[in-house]
Amino acid sequence: MQTTTLLFIFGAALVALLLALFQYHFKTKRKGTLAKTLAFLRFLSLFGLLVLLINPKFSKNEYRLEKTNLVVLTDNSTSVATSQQRIGDLIDQLNRNEAVADRFDLSNYQFGTELAEQQDSLSFTDQNTNIARALSSTKEIYNNTSTVAVLLTDGNQTLGNDYGFLGSSLKFPVLPIVIGDTTRYEDLRIDQVNVNRYAFLKNKFPVELFVTYEGRSGTTAQLTISVDGTTQYRETLSFTDGDGTQTVNALLDAQTVGVKAISVQLQPLDNERNTVNNQKRMAVEVIDEKTNVAIISSIVHPDIGALIKAIESNEQRSVSVNKPTTSTNVLDEVDIFILYQPDASFKAVFDYIRQKRGSSFIIGGNKTDWRFFNSVQPQVRVEDGYPNQEISPILNPSFSKFDISKVSTVDFPPLESDAGAIVASGDADILISMMIRGRDINTPLLIAKEEPEGKKLFLFGENLWKWRVQSFRNDRNFENFDLLIGKLMLYLSDNESKKRLNLEYKRIYDGSGDSKITATYFDGAFVFDANATMVLRVKERENGFTKEIPMLLQNGFYEADLLGIPAGTYDFTVSVEEENRSSSGSFTILDFDVEQQFLSSDYQKLQQLANSTGGVLYFPSEMDSLIAQLTTTNEFAPTQKSSKNVVSLIDFRILMALIVAFLALEWFIRKYNGLI
Repeated sequence: MQTTTLLFIFGAALVALLLALFQYHFKTKRKGTLAKTLAFLRFLSLFGLLVLLINPKFSKNEYRLEKTNLVVLTDNSTSVATSQQRIGDLIDQLNRNEAVADRFDLSNYQFGTELAEQQDSLSFTDQNTNIARALSSTKEIYNNTSTVAVLLTDGNQTLGNDYGFLGSSLKFPVLPIVIGDTTRYEDLRIDQVNVNRYAFLKNKFPVELFVTYEGRSGTTAQLTISVDGTTQYRETLSFTDGDGTQTVNALLDAQTVGVKAISVQLQPLDNERNTVNNQKRMAVEVIDEKTNVAIISSIVHPDIGALIKAIESNEQRSVSVNKPTTSTNVLDEVDIFILYQPDASFKAVFDYIRQKRGSSFIIGGNKTDWRFFNSVQPQVRVEDGYPNQEISPILNPSFSKFDISKVSTVDFPPLESDAGAIVASGDADILISMMIRGRDINTPLLIAKEEPEGKKLFLFGENLWKWRVQSFRNDRNFENFDLLIGKLMLYLSDNESKKRLNLEYKRIYDGSGDSKITATYFDGAFVFDANATMVLRVKERENGFTKEIPMLLQNGFYEADLLGIPAGTYDFTVSVEEENRSSSGSFTILDFDVEQQFLSSDYQKLQQLANSTGGVLYFPSEMDSLIAQLTTTNEFAPTQKSSKNVVSLIDFRILMALIVAFLALEWFIRKYNGLI
């Protein structure tokens, strides 16, 4: 307590005493015990009141010992499975060391594709390694705290950014322990194969390969590319000690429709230890048609570029941009028409689409002639004469014409439009509705209609390009926006009527690690049914392997995970158990494990990481040295921290109660003795 506060308290006592004596000694003729008692009570009440005003406080320093966080990150991928026993021994040695426990708050994590808390035992089944994400996640978890990370891995990363350059962004030292064989063997490997998911019948499709040789002497090897077992490309590659990388570009023929298995084989060296990385398999789906999309516009707008990028993200679609005056010979080749901000110059285009019974996507905005729009089509009426305003999107989860379970409009910026009240006739399904100034006005922003003359989509706002930019901001990619546009194009190109059971799956999966099939099911009123029992049944075509997988309810869809299903080509059926309703398809799981492509550990990259973060690289035999560094280095020593806690000397509630009690007692005594 400060000296000033003590002086205030002393002064308060003196003032209270003087006032009490003035009232009961100088101002009254009564003397004796009664006057002294009343004076004492008055002194106490006045003193308490003055102390309440002064509110004396005192401070207390509290001390605590803050330990450094020791985070043990363990690689749980299949590439280190052969070192399972050694990794377990290293982790136990760290966890059971008393000196380490006294000095650190120790936490154990495992990582493959993602970082997760370590379970009782490591499985070593992850088929991908993302060291960069594990370190970045550790940084987020232990931000602004004293931390040191011990990294147990072979250093071979299959996903993510280059972790060797993370040192400038990490705020803690990393101490890698190299797992696996560090010996460099002579090796030939196929690093990467790039191939499109789709090819078109009677056309050629490209295959790009990156091949690497590691060794001290030159060598030659024959590269062979086969499609469904038939060799279509062969080349002899030459490598030297100074030039160990080759890029191969091959063009293959798409001769028949269907999923084609592509096999790339690289002739192994005579004494090569790892021949798994000398071959790769992938697949391409050959299709016999391509959807031609025409964007017709009389103005230049960034929305057109965003639509082109989103639509052509699927190789099955091509986009052309045309003026409303384009000849009918050009329009004859179009499958889907996108009419951007139509005005009176679009009259001939609307007439052509009506005669062709074509599918169209009409996008309106500030440059749209709404009177013309109302005159050329009867399905939707829009009032004009309204001011330009911002319109935020609200996704309708009950939309039933196609699956939107993976689509999100979260954080999407508002569009701009001068459209007024909108009235849609007939069977119109709202995909996105309008929100203006934070209020849902129950007006459609994007609607779908099925008419005898073709399917129609109507969007009443411009600046779609902002949605694509926001999609990248949210997810660091454009997939969400491109998925939405892709589903709109698929809806317009599909001539089938809407179905109650819809499936979403890939025809080709690179292994079963991240292979899933999703389904949406609607009841008779086309409302999503969250109480259905969905079952996936798969059957391998060659060996007859079968499996039944229940589909689990997720956020607006059902999902089945194909993890653990062996490689092969499968036919499958998704059934709704309560009803006689099902849908079928087929897919191929490729026999591929990228983790098996590595024979030696990448200790050079781990050394680079250690140097850039201020850490030290260790090998399993140097575990005692690592523990010694942890337990003796002052950098990792616990830190004593203090906090100053300032509290009131007296609880004001108790003091108020005492003041009231003293005044009440004084009043009662005065009244009892007839002094009032």
